[in-house]
Amino acid sequence: LDEDSSEDAPPTTQNFIIPKKEIHTVPDMGKWKRSQAYADYIGFILTLNEGVKGKKLSFEYKVSEAIEKLVALLNTLDRWIDETPPVDQPSRFGNKAYRTWYARLDQEAENLVATVVPTHLAAAVPEVAVYLKESVGNSTRIDYGTGHEAAFAAFLCCLCKIGVLRVDDQIAIVFKVFNRYLEVMRKLQKTYRMEPAGSQGVWGLDDFQFLPFIWGSSQLIDHPYLEPRHFVDEKAVNENHKDYMFLECILFITEMKTGPFAEHSNQLWNISAVPSWSKVNQGLIRMYKAECLEKFPVIQHFKFGSLLPIHPVTSSC
Repeated sequence: LDEDSSEDAPPTTQNFIIPKKEIHTVPDMGKWKRSQAYADYIGFILTLNEGVKGKKLSFEYKVSEAIEKLVALLNTLDRWIDETPPVDQPSRFGNKAYRTWYARLDQEAENLVATVVPTHLAAAVPEVAVYLKESVGNSTRIDYGTGHEAAFAAFLCCLCKIGVLRVDDQIAIVFKVFNRYLEVMRKLQKTYRMEPAGSQGVWGLDDFQFLPFIWGSSQLIDHPYLEPRHFVDEKAVNENHKDYMFLECILFITEMKTGPFAEHSNQLWNISAVPSWSKVNQGLIRMYKAECLEKFPVIQHFKFGSLLPIHPVTSSC
C-alpha cells in the first residue's frame, strides 16, 4: 500500500462521496474480496504490522501534528463519557446513556474530523467522518465488535489516502492513536456495559477487539525472553503490559472475566501453546481474514466511498 498516493494525484481533483453499504447479500461477499477497498484495507493492516514489529510501546517514534490532533479528538470522546454518566435502569447491560453519548458524536463528527484535516482537504471531511461514526459501536443495539474496530482502521486508512497521515507516522498510528482509541473503547464498554456484537463467546478470540492482538503479537516477534506461553502467566502480564498491546488486551480480559482463563478465552489459551510469536502473528492474520473480513454479518455493515471503493482492484495501484 502506497500511503503517499495522495501526492501523486492532487486530492482536490477527487470527488468525495458519502460512503454507503454495498454488501447486501452473502453472494455480494465476492465483490468485497475483489474490491479496491479490501486490498487497501488489508494492505494498511499489514503495513502497520510490519512497522511495529519487535518494538515496545515505549519506543521513540516521531509524533506529527496530525497524530497529536487525532489523540486530542479521542480525548474529547473520552471526556464526553465523563460528562454522560450511566443512567439507572432495570437492565444490567446496554446502558441507555450510551445513546446520549453517541448522539453527541453523531452531531459533532464532521467538526471533530475538520480539526485533523487541513482546510484544502475540507471536501474529504464528510466522507472520512462516516468511518469515525461507525467505529464506536451501534447506538440501537448498544453493542461493539470487530466491525466497529475495522471502521476505525478504515478511518485511519482514509486519512493516509488523503495524505493527512504519512508513511513516517506508521508507528505512531498504532502506538499512539490506535492505542488511545482502545482505551476509549474499553471505557465505553465498561461504563455503558456494551454487549459484544456477534460474539462467538468462548470460541471467539475476544469479545470486542482483534487488531491489537495482530499488531501486539508483531511487537513481540523475536522478544529475548517473552514467549507465547507467558501471556497466560499473571506475573509476566503484570510486569510487561505497559510495553505490549497484546498483554494489555490480556489484562483487560482478566479484569472483565472470572474463572479459569482456559474456559473463558479458549482460543487465546490455544494460541499460548504456539511456539513463536511470528507463528502467532501469521495465524492471527489468517484468522482475522476468515473470522472478520470474510464474514457477512461483519462486512454487511462496511461502507464504501471514493477512498475505499467497491470497484474491483485496478492493476495500476
